[in-house]
Amino acid sequence: MSQQRLVQGQQWLAELLQLSGVNASIDIQQPPIDQHHLWLTIDHDPLTSLQVDSLIGAEGATIDAVQYLVNATLSSDEGSIPFVVELNEYRLRRTTELRAIADQAAAHVRQTGEEYVMPSLSGAERRQLHSFFELESDYVDLSTYSRGLEADRRLVVKLTSSPENP
Repeated sequence: MSQQRLVQGQQWLAELLQLSGVNASIDIQQPPIDQHHLWLTIDHDPLTSLQVDSLIGAEGATIDAVQYLVNATLSSDEGSIPFVVELNEYRLRRTTELRAIADQAAAHVRQTGEEYVMPSLSGAERRQLHSFFELESDYVDLSTYSRGLEADRRLVVKLTSSPENP
């Protein structure tokens, strides 16, 4: 099923790029670091640096929008494995940065017992951080929720509730 969804995502993204005047192929190889998402990697080799910068956008806004569209268009149900759209290793670099932010938040919450409010992040990055805290064993003692409204929406990290810590 996921291979079929990958091919569907590959075709959808290739058509979007073609309609946008961008001639690039889409690789569907899964990176070993992420088994919770389906990766669609835009081949940056035939693109100019201006095209790469435009497709990523300021602070990843364009690539986040493309990723949102592919997920909104192709996700048939709540349990669908989400797509990640990658270009020129932007997501891999940003994931490393987000992991450092998550580690900093975790250390603060564990040391102080107080909630930690993340800096402003895109919706895609908030969802990615929610996934870190939900799926990874490094953060089993922590949970997250979102507070506020767009564009002031923030991710909050707190200690997981327990009988001793309601």
